[in-house]
Amino acid sequence: MKEEKHSYIGGLLHGIGTLLTGMKVTGREFFTPKVTEQYPENRATLQISPRFRGRLIMPVDADGNNRCIACGLCQSACPNDTIHITAETVTDEATGRKKKQLVKYEYDLGACMFCQLCVNACPHDAISFSTEFENAVFRREQLVMTLNTERKNPTNESNK
Repeated sequence: MKEEKHSYIGGLLHGIGTLLTGMKVTGREFFTPKVTEQYPENRATLQISPRFRGRLIMPVDADGNNRCIACGLCQSACPNDTIHITAETVTDEATGRKKKQLVKYEYDLGACMFCQLCVNACPHDAISFSTEFENAVFRREQLVMTLNTERKNPTNESNK
């Protein structure tokens, strides 16, 4: 970067010019409307961006079934090892083929860095991030959730 040399008066005028430029930016920001949310007073009107990554959920259909096929792609894509899938192999009665069936889908919210690599890796859109952001708990063990039983059985003791 080339440094300009100014005379004493030229340097003074240059300094005043840059000061006025900074004051112009400050003055413009002073009169723009504020966007600060007054939480928790505004819970009823709070608008969360749909792109917000709150916590991982496993959406279910009307019958309470999820779309997870226990392929393990989300588990292998997770850099923090926060997802643990337990699956069993069952034989389909109609076709006689063996396939994996999801037994347990554990998610550690405390270790998650919300990178969304697991959601992007899922071929069946079985997991997604919710906009829920109030995840404070008193014990760290409460952050480990079993997602595939969470909606079917809301009184599950492991989720409290």
